[in-house]
Amino acid sequence: MGETIAILNQKGGCGKTTTAVNLSTALALNNKRVLLIDIDPQGNATTSFGIPKSEIEKTIYTTLTGKNPVEEAVIPTGIDRLDLVASNIALSGAEIELSGEIGFHSILNERLENIKDSYDYILIDVPPSLGVLTINSLVASDSVIIPIQAEFYALEGMADLMEAMQLVGNRLNSPCNIKGILLTLYDSRTRLGRDVYENVKEYFGEKENIFDITIPRNVKLAEAPSHGKPGVLYDEECKGSTAYMELAEEIIGMEAAK
Repeated sequence: MGETIAILNQKGGCGKTTTAVNLSTALALNNKRVLLIDIDPQGNATTSFGIPKSEIEKTIYTTLTGKNPVEEAVIPTGIDRLDLVASNIALSGAEIELSGEIGFHSILNERLENIKDSYDYILIDVPPSLGVLTINSLVASDSVIIPIQAEFYALEGMADLMEAMQLVGNRLNSPCNIKGILLTLYDSRTRLGRDVYENVKEYFGEKENIFDITIPRNVKLAEAPSHGKPGVLYDEECKGSTAYMELAEEIIGMEAAK
């Protein structure tokens, strides 16, 4: 069975979807079988592959609400070994619909049960909130990657996120480890960037893994979604693409070291 990883931070603008899209692509380019689940109602991960989200009938929403099994919602991205479960605006009503269900917190985990053996990695692009969709993502995941933007308010709300993860682990008996903290939009040339990096290391200390790789602020990564391509394919040689390829290698190396 592969590993299910949630890409999670309740703060927007931290590079969460950029990380989900480019890391999943980079893992696939390293010959891993990968499924990316877009569980954000904005559907930005879906459009990052040039997929018209409004035209997709079977999505993570129809899967969560029991209209179809997840296998029927899996679509190819056009990239070898990388599949997608898409999202669109219909998902925005799922929080209310699911919250009335018995065991609502484990619906996603139950839906994924039959396909976990089909992939080396399942990555979940989680919405920037701590609601029902996020709880479902945590219960369904083995681990979490937390992207943190190198900005002044980088650690704001981090205590709430840690508390939410602890509650899911304790009350729902579904512990989810932090696979790593990923510093994004990082510029080592600026004092702010260096200060934030030190603050992140001080905050997490020896308790959590901080990835060796940092993701630089990079215009090519920002341009890529408008061209319907992940950054690692839009410009393979830019610093952002190189960083995500190295991150994929670091994650694969973590598994090999176990």
